Amino acid sequence: MLYPLKLQSPLKDYLWGGTRLKTEYGKETDLEKVAESWELSCHKDGQSVILNGEAAGMKLEDYIAREGKHMILGTHGTRFSYFPLLIKLIDARDNLSVQVHPDNEYALRVEGEYGKTEMWYIVDCVPGAS
Repeated sequence: MLYPLKLQSPLKDYLWGGTRLKTEYGKETDLEKVAESWELSCHKDGQSVILNGEAAGMKLEDYIAREGKHMILGTHGTRFSYFPLLIKLIDARDNLSVQVHPDNEYALRVEGEYGKTEMWYIVDCVPGAS
């Protein structure tokens, strides 16, 4: 059965993270810092868990498999071996670590997952942030 899903977000506590995701965005955790909240994820390092309805407690990946990729992801989504998007909220209190994201060819061959193309939308920042 298809219905709007409420998801529990995996939280990450990287060195550069802050506390705003807890204090201002209501992310509940015992972590001291929360650098990232993975709002929509089927990634092996942190999967969204469904919080409501008949699928409550299921990982999003399992729900997609149960209901069928075509039903959940549509025609174009079926070409991927797993849900290819990862949507995050980031609280970068300090300088971010250097990151190198490979293209799909290299990433699939070496890492067994898709490469990363990023898009950032800045929701808020302190004066002077860059």
